[in-house]
Amino acid sequence: MNYDPEYHHRRSIRLPGWDYASAGAYFVTICTHERLCLFGEVADGQMRLNPWGEIVQEEWFRSADIRQEIVLHRDEFVIMPNHVHGIVWIVPNGDRGDRGNGRGDRDGGRGDRPGAPTSAITPIPPGPARRSLASFLAGFKSVVTKRINTLREAPGVPVWQRNYYEHIIRDERALGYIREYILNNPARWETDENNPALSSRRDHRR
Repeated sequence: MNYDPEYHHRRSIRLPGWDYASAGAYFVTICTHERLCLFGEVADGQMRLNPWGEIVQEEWFRSADIRQEIVLHRDEFVIMPNHVHGIVWIVPNGDRGDRGNGRGDRDGGRGDRPGAPTSAITPIPPGPARRSLASFLAGFKSVVTKRINTLREAPGVPVWQRNYYEHIIRDERALGYIREYILNNPARWETDENNPALSSRRDHRR
């Protein structure tokens, strides 16, 4: 069974009443504003980051350094020319155990991971709660935007789409599919629906 990006993460699947601060794993996709290719290019199936892409890389993992409730792994994150995919682990009470700085460095990114969320859905107040997925992503997007706009001397210019896509990872099988999809994303760029060249070819055939 192959992971189907069209079904699993090309739409927002936020669950009404789900507590996005609860412990577990969340697959997120964040696209650039108007799908502009800001972060580098794919060559020979490998992503080559430009300075803006390097900022995204730095700030993704720096976010785990300053947020004790977040664990991130290098083999669960990829930057593409106009979007990023990543798995965000929220740990109970900020208890990382032996996961260190949240970067998955101790064992190449495959080490001790908390289980996928299985708790019941409980009501939460509107707006991003502290120590939640929304809070983490808002902070990440904000600091990346500020740093990139400083480099390009363009204050106030949007870097990201306003929203993001997320999927609650409920079991180990789903985790395996999603991790494989993330790792293979650069090799599939030629057929990625976010690839502007693919859209141009489709328009040309019409």
